[in-house]
Amino acid sequence: MNPLDLNKELEIAQSEALETTEQISITEPATETILETVVAPETIEENTVIEKVEEIKPATPKHVLSSRLDLVESIKLLISKEVDEVKEEVELIKQLFYKKTKSEIEEQKKLFIEEGGLEEEFISAKDELEETFKSLLNEFRAKKATLFAQLEKDKETNLLQKQGLIEQMKVLVASNDDVSTHINEFRTIQQKWKSIGPVPQTASTELWKQYNLYQESFWDLIKINNELREYDFKKNLESKTLLCEAAEKLVNESDIISAFQQLQKLHEEWHDMGPVAREIRDQIWNRFKEASTAINKKHQIYFDTIRKGEEENFELKNALCEKIEALDFSNLNNYRSWDDATKIMLAYQNEWRTIGFAPRKVNQKLFDRYRKSCDAFFAAKGEFYKETKNVLNTNSDKKKALCEQAEALKDSVEWKETGDKLISLQKEWKTIGPVPKKFSDELWKRFIAACDYFFEQKNKSTSGLRNAETENLAKKKELIAKISLLEKTENTDAHATLRELMAEWNTIGHVPFKDKDKVYKEYREAVDKQFETLNVDSSNRKMDSFRSNLKDISSKGENKVNREREKLMRAFEHLKAEIATYENNIGFFSSSSKKGGGLIKEMERKIESLKQESKLIEQKINLIDENI
Repeated sequence: MNPLDLNKELEIAQSEALETTEQISITEPATETILETVVAPETIEENTVIEKVEEIKPATPKHVLSSRLDLVESIKLLISKEVDEVKEEVELIKQLFYKKTKSEIEEQKKLFIEEGGLEEEFISAKDELEETFKSLLNEFRAKKATLFAQLEKDKETNLLQKQGLIEQMKVLVASNDDVSTHINEFRTIQQKWKSIGPVPQTASTELWKQYNLYQESFWDLIKINNELREYDFKKNLESKTLLCEAAEKLVNESDIISAFQQLQKLHEEWHDMGPVAREIRDQIWNRFKEASTAINKKHQIYFDTIRKGEEENFELKNALCEKIEALDFSNLNNYRSWDDATKIMLAYQNEWRTIGFAPRKVNQKLFDRYRKSCDAFFAAKGEFYKETKNVLNTNSDKKKALCEQAEALKDSVEWKETGDKLISLQKEWKTIGPVPKKFSDELWKRFIAACDYFFEQKNKSTSGLRNAETENLAKKKELIAKISLLEKTENTDAHATLRELMAEWNTIGHVPFKDKDKVYKEYREAVDKQFETLNVDSSNRKMDSFRSNLKDISSKGENKVNREREKLMRAFEHLKAEIATYENNIGFFSSSSKKGGGLIKEMERKIESLKQESKLIEQKINLIDENI
């Protein structure tokens, strides 16, 4: 394995080990978070790994970890067991395997150099054992993914069960019967709720809010013996006080990750408990909230510190990439200059190995960028050693070919297309390296002469085109004046006249580029002003403008018209789907609440606006169909 490949593999191993978790909100239900803390493969000691394995699996004999082959055999046994039971041991074995792999490669390199080889020419042999090890790791990761998928499926099932319980609670709260007869039924619902596992994070907060709402509504509405109610409040207060005390103890927990995970479980228990007396609800919640805030703050600071270090590493590695990319080896034309550049490159590579990981989201991209720059350098160096003797003659042949292409194009009258081709040839010329000195001036004069001849002829021809554009500008300004002076009389259909003037606008050719936007703006302002004077509504304005533009589109060919129709059809179908979505969503809101009524009115206004827009597009499509 190449040393660069090994370093990449080690970086991936450590990056996967650090799974950052989002801090839970103290006003929402907690969610499960899994964090695996792993020692970096570059710094881990073999004895440390063995000790950690013994902590996880005390019966594991030390000789099982004595070689890479033994490690492969060990992981074969572990992947057949439950993921949760062996995941830490698998991770530690993975670190030790790559440490041993790195050591073996270093020994191979050392032996290679001692036998007279150059360090930069060293390439490690293909490692079949490592491929086997990677395959086993992939198999283990697949098992982890399957386990995670099952957990997510279970959460969806739990969500459906809890939603069903909430529906039962709704019925009890809305019942006109003596609700005291439903106490046992309500308590059964509460017990079932507590027995159901976690739900998806996206639904957890809203679900808990609904549960808590109906739970409190039930107890607020029920008219039963006050002693029973006070007893329930008292028991809930005792339980929530214990949770507060447990949370306050976690504030001083040295293991921040463990404290954070335990806090999530406390939040789950809190949200599943019933209410306390109204006069102390805020007090007991604020106590629990204060402890949660302290733990969350420590958790955030912990990960901020990690992220800060990763950001610093990113800056260092990014700067190193820029240094490597800034190396200009395109002009290195002798062996000594290439040797000097190689020493600089190797120094940069050694510096890269001393820098830790960058943030996970950019770490791989940064490594790919670094690897790409290094590969480009060494590929160019190898090519130089192979083709030094032939490169000048090859460049000469390339430039002769460009000269022939330029000479073949110089008499063309396709000014735009040919001009772009010649400019492209000029750019290509600059990318070609030197040629034999005796041919250099000759080739350049031949090439530039062909280019100069074409552009001189182009300048002579396009002078007439510029005069035509100036005339078109005058015509369009005259037309704008006619539109501005148009008046509505009894004997004249001003609307029809305006349409004719708009159609005439589209028949006038191009104007000078610098005046294009200005004159079109004046035209649109004059047309819009006339539309207002003639009391033409917005939809009719748009249709008149579309009719005028459709004539211009039709003059450019049937394909242009068909493409315009396809674009309108896509817009029409999109609006239909959006209208259907709004009409479907409006059924989920209740107009009985103030907020629900406002949302319904807003959505009704939006639906009406979309329908009007849809109708306008349908009219445009019909107009195209009539003219095809």
